Amino acid sequence: MNIHELGLVYELRVDEQAGAVDIVMTLTSPSCPVAESLPPEVQRAVQDVPGVRRVQVEVTWEPPWGLERMSEAARLQLGLE
Repeated sequence: MNIHELGLVYELRVDEQAGAVDIVMTLTSPSCPVAESLPPEVQRAVQDVPGVRRVQVEVTWEPPWGLERMSEAARLQLGLE
């Protein structure tokens, strides 16, 4: 399951001409076990996309993440529906 399906991506801005990608994302909680590793992992994955020259990942806690942010498919896959 990906971070988009989990509802962790709040905003995605792409400037194709500049090759710039800005991502506003969250985690399930500030004490999430991947809080230190996931944002840099997202940045590296997006940086590997052809044509991308700059990636900015911002972590926010507002609004707080909740199960309702997950896609229906993700909730079904996790047995939450």
